[in-house]
Amino acid sequence: MIQVSIPGRGKTLQLNYLALDMNGTLTIDGTLPAGVEERINQLKNKLKIYLLTADTFGSAVEVSNQLDIELFKVSGDSGTQDKVDFIRNLPSENTVAIGNGFNDWMMLEEAALSIIIIGPEGCSTRTLTRADIAVTSINDALDILINPLRLVATLRE
Repeated sequence: MIQVSIPGRGKTLQLNYLALDMNGTLTIDGTLPAGVEERINQLKNKLKIYLLTADTFGSAVEVSNQLDIELFKVSGDSGTQDKVDFIRNLPSENTVAIGNGFNDWMMLEEAALSIIIIGPEGCSTRTLTRADIAVTSINDALDILINPLRLVATLRE
């Protein structure tokens, strides 16, 4: 678990789950960037990690196996609803979600903590307005979770 109190907001985050979008978030064109595997391995001691994807590039099974995390395939047509339903089946108040695409906006809105990646693929502006934090790489997002005092610095009132 990751637990952090956010000053001035009367909020203590108790995070047990991490829901990761794949394409444009965890991967670039279906491939993991350098440093992601090491960071995921650090976080697996604190969070149950899930990979949610419509698998645009066909590499989801390979990526989930490489990272040893659970894969949840969503529909290419109704992925937005599939992702929010997945979050709602977890305790959403204990979940952090990371995404970038239009089909991530409801998932990010539902999670206790949401992070959007504005990377090479860009991000959906609808999803951007639902995120608590915006970063430019998946490694930056994972580092925030590894070093949760960064959440305090970013989210305090």
